[in-house]
Amino acid sequence: MAVEVTETSTAHWYVIQCKGSESFRAAEHLSNQGYEVFHPVLDVKRKRQGKLTTVTEPLFPYYLFIRLDQVVSNWRPIRSTRGVLRLLTFGNTPIAVPDALVETLRAQPHRQEGSHSYFAAGEKVTITDGPFKDLEAIFTRCKGEERAIVLLNVLQRPQHVELSVESLEKR
Repeated sequence: MAVEVTETSTAHWYVIQCKGSESFRAAEHLSNQGYEVFHPVLDVKRKRQGKLTTVTEPLFPYYLFIRLDQVVSNWRPIRSTRGVLRLLTFGNTPIAVPDALVETLRAQPHRQEGSHSYFAAGEKVTITDGPFKDLEAIFTRCKGEERAIVLLNVLQRPQHVELSVESLEKR
C-alpha cells in the first residue's frame, strides 16, 4: 500500500535498504545528519560461546524507515551515507509508506526482553549439564528468564523437569 506523493505534500515515511548487517550504522549516520529515522529492533535470545545471551536485532533486517519531505528535505546525502544501499523506489519514484503503518510499528513493544525465546515449545533439545546430561528432552516453556520446563522421559514416564536454560542445546 503506497502513498502517492505530490510536490505540495508534507513529510512521509520512506524505506531505506541497507547494506548487509549495516542497518544500525545507517540509522546512526542518518540520525547524525538530522534525518528522522525509525529502526525497529527486538531483543532475541541467542547462544554465544555456550551461554544464552540477549542480542538486539533489527525487526526488518536490511531495512529502516526515514521521514522526508519532497520539497524541504535534502535527499542527496542519503545515497552516500555509510550503511545505506538505496532508497526503495517504484521506477524512479520513491515509495512512501503510510504513516499509520509506522505508527503501528512504533506502538508495538518490539524491544520487550524475553518475548522472543531462543527455544520454541515442542522443540527437541539436549541437556548439556547436570544429572540429565546428554539426554534428549522436549522444550515446553520458559519459566522466567533463566529457567525452562522440559518434558523428559524418566523411568519410562514423561516428566516435566525444571532446568537452567543455559544447560539446554538445540538438537
